[in-house]
Amino acid sequence: MTTLTQDYQITWEKLPDDYKLPDDPVDNINQPALAAALTESLQLAGKISANALTTTNYGICATLNNKMVIKAADWAFIAKINVSREEVIRSYTPQLQGDIPVIVMEFVSDTQETEYSIKATYPPGKWFFYERILKVPNYIIFEPDSGSFEMYCLQNTEQYILQEPDENQRYWIPEINLYLSVSQGTRENRTGKWLRWWDEQGNLLLWGTELAEQERQRAERLAAQLRAAGIEPED
Repeated sequence: MTTLTQDYQITWEKLPDDYKLPDDPVDNINQPALAAALTESLQLAGKISANALTTTNYGICATLNNKMVIKAADWAFIAKINVSREEVIRSYTPQLQGDIPVIVMEFVSDTQETEYSIKATYPPGKWFFYERILKVPNYIIFEPDSGSFEMYCLQNTEQYILQEPDENQRYWIPEINLYLSVSQGTRENRTGKWLRWWDEQGNLLLWGTELAEQERQRAERLAAQLRAAGIEPED
């Protein structure tokens, strides 16, 4: 499949098996935890279908003028893949192996502003790649230390436009019928700002530890009610 944009001829090709991927460490110790938290709450709420794919620091590919481009987004959500998961272990090529990602996130970790790069010449910058090549409908840039959050959506101009939150300071993502926002919390020995999901009714999608605590509190309330009725609860 071939697409034309600007001066690029875009083809969607599978990453060659002998292609050497960069073996760089993640930029920040918080990045894997932030990504895992996003995925876990979606999974526990049953929001990830069997043929959906969430990725963390994982290559998303396109070929521009016969040159392979790979951008490893900090987190991405692909609603549907049309190949087996075994075929996308190393990388993912939209159009060829499934849908364009509906969300791509970058967690700001350096001072080079690479997340905002509109560099159009090869190899293109991240912003240009997501906006003009992949045409990802939702691009989110999050700075974990300050909690700064920016969400950009593709408009009729086919360019990213900065979005404004609703009255609850949440951002609606229609492709997955969920809100996204920033919330203070503690997880994996990290206390700070986290990206969290809410459903259409405004219910927070919980982490596993929060669900366990909720169940513990429910059990304690039930035990207290039984004791008040003169019944000693079983262990």
